[in-house]
Formats: sequence, C-alpha cells, structure tokens
Amino acid sequence: MRRLPILLGLALLTGCIPPKPAPRYELGSPYQVRGVWFYPNETDTLDDTGLASVYGFGHAPLTANGEVFDPAIATAGHPTVQLPAIARLTNLENGRSILVRINDRGIGNPARLIDVTRRAAALLAMRDGAPTRVRLKLLPEESHAAADALPGRPRLAVAMAPRAAVAAVALAPPGTRQETVRPVAATGPTVSDQGPATIDRLPETVTQEPANPRRLWVRLDTFEEYQYAATQRVRMRYLGATMVESFDGRVHRFTARVGPFDTARQAEDTQADAFARGIPDARIVVE
Repeated sequence: MRRLPILLGLALLTGCIPPKPAPRYELGSPYQVRGVWFYPNETDTLDDTGLASVYGFGHAPLTANGEVFDPAIATAGHPTVQLPAIARLTNLENGRSILVRINDRGIGNPARLIDVTRRAAALLAMRDGAPTRVRLKLLPEESHAAADALPGRPRLAVAMAPRAAVAAVALAPPGTRQETVRPVAATGPTVSDQGPATIDRLPETVTQEPANPRRLWVRLDTFEEYQYAATQRVRMRYLGATMVESFDGRVHRFTARVGPFDTARQAEDTQADAFARGIPDARIVVE
C-alpha cells in the first residue's frame, strides 16, 4: 500500500518537468480563432500598423517554434509571419522603437497586430493595460539569417562544389577508346551537416523617433476592382464607411474603410461588426 503514494508522487514530479526546447523554423497551417481564419505565410515585405498588447501571463514554457518563452527578453507573437523573424517595432505614441524577435503566434486576437513580452513593452514604454499604436516592419536580411540558423526551413536541393582536388584528364584522339572520369566526392561539410546556431539575444537598443500617433481606422479590404470595395462600403455605410483610391505603380487600388476612431475600443467594436457582416479581412490600422 505504501507504493501507491510513492508512484503518485513520481507521476506528479514527472508532469512538472518542462518540455525540452527544440528551436526550429515554423510556418504552420491555417487556423481559426474567434471565428477568424489566419493564414501563415513567409514574407519579406511586412510593414503594417495596428495595435500591440502585452502577453505572456500563463504562457506555455515554449513558443510556437519551440524556443523557450522568457518574458524578460524582447520577443513577440504574430498571427501569420514565419517563425523566427526579426522586425523593428515602433511605438507610434512616443516614438520609441526596438528590434524584436518574433518567435510565437501570440494570443490570436484579431484586433491585435502583434503581442509583445513584458520586456519589449517596458523598452517601448507602452501604457500599462492599454493597447498601443505601433508600426511593425520586418527586416529581411536579419530574418533570413535567423531562419537559416534553425532546422526545418524548406531549402532547394543545390549540389555543392567539391572541396577536394579537381580531377582532370586529357581527351583521347578521335576514334580511340576513352575512359570515363568519375566525379570526386565532396569532402567538406554540407548545409545539412551544420547544427543550429545558438540563438543570440538581440541588443536592447532603443531608438527615439518623433512621435506620430495618428488615428485608428478599420480597413475593410483593398481591391483592384471598384465594385468590390463599393460593396463593402455599402455594408458598413451605417457607420460612415468611405473609400480611398491609391496607386501602386500602375495598379489602381480601392480601399473601403471606417473611421477615424479616438479609442481602441471603438475600433475593436467596429471590426467585430465588420466580421459579423461578412467582411473577414477587416483590420485595425493606424493612418
């Protein structure tokens, strides 16, 4: 009978052992949160504005890509970008900006552009308990280096040049027998032989820029066809939806939006209304 308490104690102790970190490149499949679908994709051109909030309370020991979750390090969670990625995050309300390592999916709140750790929030001097207007700009070179340092990223099969001596042979005269020259096997390490590099902590350098808080809007969606944007404007006309025209090179685009709003709560409520009216791509932006 004494063995039962001992076995129970061992089981409890075993359950308390944290999972072993296994950092890796992660993209993931589409997923749904609060009725909204998110579609992860690898990008080099992410440059968005929106709302940021602090997360981490009750977080699992590991992030979505297997790294240790540490709220004392400036990291962040994003709903769709490849993991890991390096980005510059700017608090538009006070002009402070830092580098963050995006290694998690965050809390999956459609009203948030990004979720940050307590350390990142402190460096940015974000207001306690309130969403903050931010700009998030991905850094392509730094992001590629971070991803290449970890296993799991899809790679093209590229044959590496031999690192041994190159074999050479004189060709026989025409009409005579010619021996086949076998290629010399490469002796140096290949990409697959390299182990993942140590994850370096980003420098906690705070850059001060002019504050540019601007206003909150709910961007319903952007189209190259006028009638699609007009349809969304009609769906939200009871809130005064408008349409903005823009050009990207020679491409003419039409964006339906609602706003501006003075508070994050007003923007969040409007975004929820847009979801309910069949506009799943509605996003809160700062313009």
